[in-house]
Amino acid sequence: MNGEAHLADLSLRLLGKHIDQLDPEEERVVRAIAERAPTSRDAADIDDAQASVGDRLADRVAAVGGSWGFIIVFTLVLLAWMLLNSEVLERFGLAFDPYPFIFLNLMLSTLAAVQAPIIMMSQNRAAAKDRLAASLDYEINLRAELEIMRLHHKIDVLTEKVEGIAARD
Repeated sequence: MNGEAHLADLSLRLLGKHIDQLDPEEERVVRAIAERAPTSRDAADIDDAQASVGDRLADRVAAVGGSWGFIIVFTLVLLAWMLLNSEVLERFGLAFDPYPFIFLNLMLSTLAAVQAPIIMMSQNRAAAKDRLAASLDYEINLRAELEIMRLHHKIDVLTEKVEGIAARD
């Protein structure tokens, strides 16, 4: 039996569908069974291979912006900015952003306006990675189920042969 005929037979026997009617995941599983190849793939590796430079940058910005280190350093910078511009530099007449810190507010607004969509891009990528992982999990579960069905079939055939031999004796 050639390769395509074997695939068609496996598809009909295991899933009850012609090979042309299978979903991409089902077809990959049937092909893997026919080739006796592993089905499992790492979602992180697939995602990393498909990620653009912008995707990786968004992930890094979200990782840094969502860390305690960033929060602590950012708080210290804000406190230093306010302290310098309200006490230290004002004594010498060098305060570049005196109270009510309008320039600081502008910078914080700009940071929030830029950082929020970048974090959302990273969250969208995480959701896409989760969907990919779910799809790969489905393939593994389908493969396991189909392999169990094949084993049951083989055991049934062997049982019938053993019973046939026992009946002749």
